[in-house]
Amino acid sequence: MTEKFKIDDVAKEVGLTKRTLRYYEELGLLSPPERSEGGIRLYTQEHIDRLKRLINARDVLGFSLQELQRYVTITEELESHRHGYRQLSEEADKKQKLLELEPVVRNQLEILNEKLEKMIQMRDEIQQFHERVQAAIDRMNGQGN
Repeated sequence: MTEKFKIDDVAKEVGLTKRTLRYYEELGLLSPPERSEGGIRLYTQEHIDRLKRLINARDVLGFSLQELQRYVTITEELESHRHGYRQLSEEADKKQKLLELEPVVRNQLEILNEKLEKMIQMRDEIQQFHERVQAAIDRMNGQGN
């Protein structure tokens, strides 16, 4: 039997509030867990693992909720393709699955590259501003002598 976790336990484990967990479920970022006879949400380890991936994408990649939804959809599609690929034994079937998988992987790379380009642009702007601030400090230090 798969171990089940109550919302309090999941919230503590992943560092989110119960309200955020329910909101992620409402948005479709998290599949609805089964419920006990009393209506209590019963999460699985898969829910926890998915939440950790979402948090990682949000924190490390700086994804908005909309970007997270897009990212999760593609990640799920990738997982589905990978699982399907492993079940195939015929070379022709494997090739077809790879042809289906390639645009999905390319799409995910495009998402990450877009985010990376924005981050690089932001870093460059801050770097230029820092250089101007430093130059102004250096000029003031030179005038004070």
